[in-house]
Amino acid sequence: MDNFWEYLQNLTDAQSIISLGFYFLLIVVFAETGLFFGFFLPGDYLLFMSGLLCSSSRLNVSIYTLIFSLIAAGVLGNYTGYWFGYRTGPKLFSKNNSIFFKQRYVKLAEDFYTKYGGMALVLGRFFPIIRTFAPIFAGVVKVDLKKFTLYNIIGSVAWVNTFTLTGYFLGRKYPQIKDYMEYIIIGLIVITTIPLVIAFIKQMVTKRSVKELK
Repeated sequence: MDNFWEYLQNLTDAQSIISLGFYFLLIVVFAETGLFFGFFLPGDYLLFMSGLLCSSSRLNVSIYTLIFSLIAAGVLGNYTGYWFGYRTGPKLFSKNNSIFFKQRYVKLAEDFYTKYGGMALVLGRFFPIIRTFAPIFAGVVKVDLKKFTLYNIIGSVAWVNTFTLTGYFLGRKYPQIKDYMEYIIIGLIVITTIPLVIAFIKQMVTKRSVKELK
């Protein structure tokens, strides 16, 4: 348990994050929202942290530059994911599982998209894994590029502003919040993971029901 807390403390150390640099934040957001192997990256956490660090001037950019740049990275990431899905098409569904790719992630994105349609590209921004694979699946099914662009921009604006500005304004109002980052991160993990756990359980129940019917 002590090792776990030590890991969280290192992960939330402001100096460590700053040493990675502003452009690292943009690369992470781009990768998580467009590259299929980026699903494990902590996008929500880094958005929140970037806003928090910006509020105390420990991240040497203005909040306006930060927000605009993160939105742009998210939009470009989704375009990359769409292009990848468009080019690979159905082949993606026959790709073998690996450490960086799981078929169940594609199926999860497919079910999410089937349920919410184009809005999956907006709502999916707030859920790990879905955030990465929803634009890829949109490319697989060849969603109209104009519609995809609209949802892409709306989703990126909503996601970035929600987490980054939350961190920014909390940091301005409660400067001491940095002393409780371990608990905040655990809260973020729990909040963003619960919907995915529910989705996986529903998938398992549905598969079991289908097997029983057969």
